[in-house]
Amino acid sequence: MGQKINPLGFRLGTTQGHHSLWFAQPKNYSKGLQEDQKIRDCIKNYVQKNMRISSGVEGIARIEIQKRIDLIQVIIYMGFPKLLVEGKPRRIEELQMNVQKELNYVNRKLNIAITRITKPYGHPNILAEFIAGQLRNRVSFRKAIKKAIELTEQADTKGIQVQIAGRIDGKEIARVEWIREGRVPLQTIRAKIDYCSYRVRTIYGVLGIKIWIFVDEE
Repeated sequence: MGQKINPLGFRLGTTQGHHSLWFAQPKNYSKGLQEDQKIRDCIKNYVQKNMRISSGVEGIARIEIQKRIDLIQVIIYMGFPKLLVEGKPRRIEELQMNVQKELNYVNRKLNIAITRITKPYGHPNILAEFIAGQLRNRVSFRKAIKKAIELTEQADTKGIQVQIAGRIDGKEIARVEWIREGRVPLQTIRAKIDYCSYRVRTIYGVLGIKIWIFVDEE
């Protein structure tokens, strides 16, 4: 049977870069990894709490972390940074304080920057959040996927595949449904493919959403 590999890890070094850049000795590596996870979780939680809008889309495409000896640089790529920054210009400082408190840094400086993405719906994470919001509001999954695909086509991508697994529409038997639009060449390493998997908690149970977006070929 076809073995599925994570498209991002498969393309590392060709079309895909790492989301965390730092060096650690083998015995400290796991600590650094957990630290990264904590930073990402902390930022996501903060954004969820402080978003003005109730659509359920946080709009974080990815969080990149670069570590030096005395500085940790975090870049948040957001689709809608206005929603976070608007109304409170000190939001980013507050977020920095939060993360520093969470990880109790003493001798390392933390620096958080927010970068805006031009076409937010061309990113699988933001799209997955959009679909998740729809599914929580009990919209039928086909409608949600169709809408998501329409949004991606406006962000001029070459192809998209969306897969939802679990108790779809509250059915007793779990199943997997997927829809593909355009071309998604997963075997071609040159093809730049963006991917994410996302979990949604609904009333019936957990659903898994996977999204592959074919951006362009190099």
